[in-house]
Amino acid sequence: MKKALILTTLIAGLATGAAAHEFGFAGILSASNKEDLPPITLGSGKPLAEGPLTLKSGTVYEIELIADGSAEIGLEGSSFFRSIWMNEIVINKIEIRPMAIDSIEFDKAGTVTLSFIAIKPGRHVVRIPGTTGETQRVTFNIQ
Repeated sequence: MKKALILTTLIAGLATGAAAHEFGFAGILSASNKEDLPPITLGSGKPLAEGPLTLKSGTVYEIELIADGSAEIGLEGSSFFRSIWMNEIVINKIEIRPMAIDSIEFDKAGTVTLSFIAIKPGRHVVRIPGTTGETQRVTFNIQ
């Protein structure tokens, strides 16, 4: 019954010329579907974020990870990285289009920009490896 209703709605939309979405030529990657997230600063003893970040499944996000160089420091979060589709990672104006990542580590000061689409709903934690403190993690809630 539910499949028939979806199919009927889709056919009715096509018959009236209604589009399935209004993203534009770039589809889901179009600018109208993109949001910038506040940067995450990695520094010795500094909190990663002010609180959890709420993301919408299907939306393109861009976030900067900024290491201040005060320590060799990284981020890990396999649950989060498996719940997104990574569009690109930009390091020193070099664009990398990976299949997947598990973690990122900075040996010195620098900036990495991540562009991704949130996919799998849930609560996902990204943290500095080996830490347990609340300030050393950031929670991404994908709805």
